[in-house]
Amino acid sequence: MSSQIHHIHQQLMNKDISCTALVQEKLDLLKQNTNNTVNTLLDTLALDLAAKVDAKIANGETIGLLEGIPFGIKDVYMVQGTYTTASSDLLKNYKSAYTATAIQKLLDAGAIPLVKENCDSFGHGSSSENTIFGAVKNAINPDLVGGGSSGGSAVNVAKDYTVFSIGGDTGGSVRQPAGYNNVYGLKPTYGRISRYGLMAYASSTDCVGPIAKSIEDIRIVLNIMSGKDTKDQTTYASADISQEVISSSENIKTVGYFKNFIETDAIDADIKSDFLATIEKIKAKGIEVKALDFFESETLVSTYYTLAMAETASNLSRLDGTNYGNRIEGDNLKETYSVTRSENFSEESKRRIVGGNQVLSQGFSDEIYLKGLNLRDNISENFEKDFEEVDIIISPVTPSTPPKIGDSLKDPHAMYLSDAYTVGFSLGQLPTLTVPQGTATGLQITAAKHNDELVLKFANFLKDTI
Repeated sequence: MSSQIHHIHQQLMNKDISCTALVQEKLDLLKQNTNNTVNTLLDTLALDLAAKVDAKIANGETIGLLEGIPFGIKDVYMVQGTYTTASSDLLKNYKSAYTATAIQKLLDAGAIPLVKENCDSFGHGSSSENTIFGAVKNAINPDLVGGGSSGGSAVNVAKDYTVFSIGGDTGGSVRQPAGYNNVYGLKPTYGRISRYGLMAYASSTDCVGPIAKSIEDIRIVLNIMSGKDTKDQTTYASADISQEVISSSENIKTVGYFKNFIETDAIDADIKSDFLATIEKIKAKGIEVKALDFFESETLVSTYYTLAMAETASNLSRLDGTNYGNRIEGDNLKETYSVTRSENFSEESKRRIVGGNQVLSQGFSDEIYLKGLNLRDNISENFEKDFEEVDIIISPVTPSTPPKIGDSLKDPHAMYLSDAYTVGFSLGQLPTLTVPQGTATGLQITAAKHNDELVLKFANFLKDTI
């Protein structure tokens, strides 16, 4: 089974390469890169850790599978002593006081962090253009966006600057950039991986997600990060997923797709035809394929953004320059709060905060917010019924190909609609994996809650089928 992690591990154990040389090579590539993927290089930390791995190998000690493997971190995760800017003016000088649980688990396994990666400010965007570090450029065509909000993470993996990267997925922020850059990106079941130390955007859908070039590497990293955490009450204990279990797809008998995602003028003609061709290839393997009814894309997008904006307005209310952040003094305390937030938040962040505050305000909350909560419950119920009929649901990742840099900033509404095929699975809190096959921006594979294993199984099946 293809795996950069296994390959590098064997090279290190055989002394074909040194960990220090490997890390230095990746750091040099990151320094020279022109895709705007780097917010902060962790070069001193990375080289110190690499030297320790080399010392263990020189002493004849066995190293763990992830020990010495270089990886990247979206700049919304706390890593003690490092800058955690969220690509924003507000936190451009903020240093983490602690380390996120998911990242700490990777550090404990010996993985080596290289870089804090560029992203949309506070995760607000679908293109990684809403950032003080400059727009992330697509790995395949630098005139196009890298996708968002985990654009820097996806591009670094695609360009081999990191072996894997850790993104964050709220409404598609791992899956969409993975699709735009032809790599794998997983949004696990909500609660499988602790969110402690991930800067909150919308707490009810935020997920820690790995991005890599193979299913096996996704599996390895997922196993390390998963598990119950006393610091995150939404987490649950989960069993490791073995390589052997996901190598067979015999128990997958039925696959569904949402026909309204395909039977619409909003989808690119090539993406539609490629998706339908994929359906035929799956049928040819003896798997039954069912067309399913689902909510219209506009309903999904409006429901998601109603709830996400409400949650982000609440989560970001703490950022007023009092306890941390780039404080700008005004004539009085109220003016200080106002100017600090007005000057330091991006236009997109301000748009979402204002929208969220309106949704939660008296006179609107019953009409809008509670209706959004009710629709989310209906969406989850719809999924439960669907998974009584099918084992897996597949869909395009996006209705269109990546836009040119600058286009999304001119049309925020179009940017929101680019999430039309990802946000439903976020609202359902379902495990969903982007695979770089089937359409120009890949395919999404989704299973019922806690069935992350089934998603990886079907991904392996598709790898050999299309």
